Amino acid sequence: MVVAVMGMDSLSERAAKMREALQKSQTITDNVVSILGSFDSRLSALETAMRPTQIRTHAIRKAHENIDKTLKSAEVILAQFDVSHQAEAKILRGPHEDLESYLAAIDQLRSIIRFFSSSKGFKSSEAVLNNANDLLAKAISKLEEEFKQLLASYSKPVEPDRLFECLPESMQPSSGSPANHNGGKHHNHSEQHNDSSETGGFKHLTLIPPRILPLLHDLAQQMVQAGHQQQLHKIYGDTRSSVLEESLHKLGVEKLSKEDVQKMQWEVLEAKIGNWIHFMRIAVKVLFAGERRVCDQIFDGFDSLRDQCFAGCTASSVSMLLSFGEAIARSKRSPEKLFVLLDMYEIMRELHSEIEEVFNGKTCSEIRESAFGLTKRLAQTAQETFGDFEEAVEKDATKTAVLDGTVHPLTSYVINYVKFLFDYQSTLKQLFQEFESGAETSSQLASVTMRIMQALQTNLDGKSKQYKDPALTHLFLMNNIHYMVRSVRRSEAKDLLGDDWVQRHRRIVQQHANQYKRNAWAKILQCLSAQGLTSSGGGSAVPGEGGSGSGASRGLVKDRFKIFNAQFEELHQKQSQWTVPDTELRESLRLAVAEVLLPAYRSFVKRFGPLVESGKNPQKYIKYTAEDLERMLGEFFEGKTLNEPRR
Repeated sequence: MVVAVMGMDSLSERAAKMREALQKSQTITDNVVSILGSFDSRLSALETAMRPTQIRTHAIRKAHENIDKTLKSAEVILAQFDVSHQAEAKILRGPHEDLESYLAAIDQLRSIIRFFSSSKGFKSSEAVLNNANDLLAKAISKLEEEFKQLLASYSKPVEPDRLFECLPESMQPSSGSPANHNGGKHHNHSEQHNDSSETGGFKHLTLIPPRILPLLHDLAQQMVQAGHQQQLHKIYGDTRSSVLEESLHKLGVEKLSKEDVQKMQWEVLEAKIGNWIHFMRIAVKVLFAGERRVCDQIFDGFDSLRDQCFAGCTASSVSMLLSFGEAIARSKRSPEKLFVLLDMYEIMRELHSEIEEVFNGKTCSEIRESAFGLTKRLAQTAQETFGDFEEAVEKDATKTAVLDGTVHPLTSYVINYVKFLFDYQSTLKQLFQEFESGAETSSQLASVTMRIMQALQTNLDGKSKQYKDPALTHLFLMNNIHYMVRSVRRSEAKDLLGDDWVQRHRRIVQQHANQYKRNAWAKILQCLSAQGLTSSGGGSAVPGEGGSGSGASRGLVKDRFKIFNAQFEELHQKQSQWTVPDTELRESLRLAVAEVLLPAYRSFVKRFGPLVESGKNPQKYIKYTAEDLERMLGEFFEGKTLNEPRR
């Protein structure tokens, strides 16, 4: 009996303490009372059992068991309320002061919900569950706000200097470079420093401090468990998207349409294309790679959400970059654009593996396809421009006058064009493979180059016919084809076109040189022949001494010297204005003329000079010595103007 009474006292004391503790949390007091009410029938049974008139040994033992069982159940329930009270207090305070403690409170709240969800025997379980779920919803809402604020406070646009610091040293702009928007001044980035780790010479860019990422991850994890993936996606996309776009704007990236591109002067557009190539490399290898690392850490364990968030925050920035490339690829084609198209194609090929790696996953497939689509479009436009160039060379109808027979601007332009092509050999081979898989790309390049060279020759043949003087026609062709041969011999084109091409065109140069000599000097050399100088009754003939001038008419000899002088002076005046720009070719051509002219002149003077010298004013007819002629030949092909004094 005493034991039963003591048990009753103990139970009453515990119940009293429990009620007293629960008074501290008015929100859940009623629920607890309801739960305790479920014990009334069991307590009533105990009281009946303990009435003196019905005391039985069996009843006493049963009472003890009931008391112990009831007390244990009460202890478990009271413990849950104690935990609930602590969790509620932390949750109502909010996560800002102590995030880790706040997250622990949410875990406790979830365990309470699981407890009461599995304890269906209590009448008030549903009320407790509703209260706990409402509290959890408030907690997640506060977490959402905390995630948003924490992400925003550490999401700042990246200054160009920080991006440049991540580049390999060879790619970093000098302090005076226009690309360095801050004049080479470096800032103290406090926590947003650049990581020392590198990939292929590119340093990792730290966009959010490493100590913040685990907190963001824990917040994201709680939100995912609460089913708030869409809210996470929106918050992350809205916050990070604007940061990336602003970072690119600071770098110098512009959103330009096809119409904007068409209106630009070529020099301006060419500079912008050069910048775009640099910006693409920085964006993919530094900025987007850094964003991928941030995304991977915050959403670690949630692959689908991770890829959605990354695609969402980078889509507009990628689009801004690719739209410029698309505008160039779709703009009006012109020969000078070929090399920038190849440069753009090169950078897209270079970034191919990085784009696949950074923008991996199903959600990023549209971004990948956009990038790879631009690569193909650039290749296609480059190849079409290539074809346009070949056709333009053959049909070039420029009336650019080359009065002096020198190398035509078209020739130097085309040859420089071809030489530049060989700087892009590997790119061109890759480009040919894009459209003609399995073809031998080296032979394709050789074939294209030969066709361009042939187109140039065809055009030059047409231009050479503009000259009225056949000698200048051949000098013009000699100069231009020699320029082609010399340029090929000094470049990689020689290996592609081969020695046969070089030797064949050297022979063509020599043929034109011979044709020039024949057309320019045949007439004057006729003056130095003895033919037609014998007397036919007109003028006096002087018997030669030792056969000199034997039977020749002095008058005819004088006329012959006068004709020679006039013709040579005319040739000198005219051909001093003609140009042979290559020093070696110029000297060899002068020597070839001298080897024919000077021996003939010396022989003529030796044979017929005495006829003139024995008469009046011999210097009027024999105006030049062979040395004078040689000196004057040294002035041929110098491209002198008419008013320039003779040297």
